[in-house]
Amino acid sequence: MSTSHICLSLSVSQSPYKLRKFSNLERENTLVGGRPVIQINSRRVVSACLNVDVDTANAGKIVLEKTKAVIEMEGRFLVGTYARVPVVLERGEGCKLYDVEGREYLDLSAGIAVNALGHGDADWLKAVVEQAGTLTHTSNIFYSIPQVELAKRLVACSFADRVFFANSGTEANEAAIKFVRKYQRHTTTDGKVPATEFIAFSNCFHGRTLGALALTSKEHYRAPFEPVMPGVTFLEYGNAQAAVELIKQGKIAAVFVEPIQGEGGIYSATKEFLESLRNACDEAGALLVFDEVQCGLGRSGFLWAHEAYGVFPDMMTLAKPLAGGLPMEQS
Repeated sequence: MSTSHICLSLSVSQSPYKLRKFSNLERENTLVGGRPVIQINSRRVVSACLNVDVDTANAGKIVLEKTKAVIEMEGRFLVGTYARVPVVLERGEGCKLYDVEGREYLDLSAGIAVNALGHGDADWLKAVVEQAGTLTHTSNIFYSIPQVELAKRLVACSFADRVFFANSGTEANEAAIKFVRKYQRHTTTDGKVPATEFIAFSNCFHGRTLGALALTSKEHYRAPFEPVMPGVTFLEYGNAQAAVELIKQGKIAAVFVEPIQGEGGIYSATKEFLESLRNACDEAGALLVFDEVQCGLGRSGFLWAHEAYGVFPDMMTLAKPLAGGLPMEQS
């Protein structure tokens, strides 16, 4: 998780439907006729072609009917929660995607910031298959070595003392909300009422479960499910003065902020803004939570986006590329 390997040439198999052997996935880069190829298990795969030939006039029509059939089937059996692009993706290799019509796409969304290593990365595939063949889900009732080892690596390369694992970014933020509430309850003394309110910012996105949804500023996400968790104030992203004034009132349990907003439109915070939040939280006993679900794990050029500012939170939430495509998050 702490390193990534980027291939300069991305390749696809000439026969993508054949099963590959998953053991001994050793790769060797070579040049054949001036073209880069990758050797996997002594079986040559060639670079993807940007053009797709159609053998007959009816081929496009047949595949188009397949696309239509899949879309109609989706409408019959899945709850309609997303406005999907009318493309049926079938496979991927590296940063390329292919639909059922054989058309090739450059994948610039990466599963919404999830597939940091691309599709079908050999090292990722080898690790997944080896672990699946050794031990899969055990629940948190038991100890498991990979969980402890990953937690140790995350602690070693971050400000954190401990980590909490779950399955998605919204769960990471839900866990952070609960940690904040518990922290305030256990640290508030002398019969005082613990702080329970939160600050979030315009254009933010923290998730779709009820707690994280309450911290998400866009009203059209929240409106169908109201009432959501009360006690959240939305301020303008970057407005340090308004945030500091509200934090000083002593009712704020935590401030949730993305150092670089993702869904909001790739807006970057300033160092002065984050420093103001850090100082105000310290003075008032509030917690500072950085949501790095989208901007963390190398996407800013630093392992953690907040490293660019030299400002460190009390908690950080992660997800998306943490497992390279498998459901995993961390608080």
